[in-house]
Amino acid sequence: MDKKLIKDAFTEAAGKQAELLVDILDDKKYMNEFLIAKKLDVPVNQARNILYKISEHGLVSSTRKKDKKKGWFTYSWKIEEMRSLEFLKEAISRRMDQIRNQIRSRETREFYVCERCHVEFNEENALLHDFVCPECGNVLTLKDNSKLLKEFKKNLEGFEIMLNTIDGEIGREQAIESKKIKIKEAVMKRAKLKEKAAAREKARKAAKKPASKKPKKQTKAHKKSNSSKKRKK
Repeated sequence: MDKKLIKDAFTEAAGKQAELLVDILDDKKYMNEFLIAKKLDVPVNQARNILYKISEHGLVSSTRKKDKKKGWFTYSWKIEEMRSLEFLKEAISRRMDQIRNQIRSRETREFYVCERCHVEFNEENALLHDFVCPECGNVLTLKDNSKLLKEFKKNLEGFEIMLNTIDGEIGREQAIESKKIKIKEAVMKRAKLKEKAAAREKARKAAKKPASKKPKKQTKAHKKSNSSKKRKK
């Protein structure tokens, strides 16, 4: 599990405080919410609020157990790594789309700025104000977008690298899950073969076993004949 990526996903879903959970929770075993609160050093209700926010996006899953003495339910939580990676990928893809739109806008449109107030205007608004700042009356100047475009493209490249890393992690997790499924299917297949073999062996033994002969019942005529023979004697 790439903890950095999972932390980014948790932060995206519920803020900076949520990333602390990644160092506490596991993606294999469930952890009791009271233990989570203790490790975070926060009240259990605060820990629950963070967990609920993350669970809304499916980044964690939970099980519940009823306390027989007190009668309430206690929840345990674990990280859903695959869903967390997919969620982060979706968030980054949205940001990349936004940056591409900004790059397209800066490359195809003109923007003006008041150098005194540092307020930016698109071409339509600049024309509406006769290229004069409505706040201070200073004449607007055409903005050089080259520096901003360079920054946008650099951010885009960074997100592309991050996206490739996420895709690699997703591929690795899918391969692991596929392997688990194949192993499970193989185990089930062997179990079925054993059941069939046992059934065939049972049928074979039943076929070899001689049928038990039941004593023949005497008819009334036969009984009468035997009794008359006894009287003659």
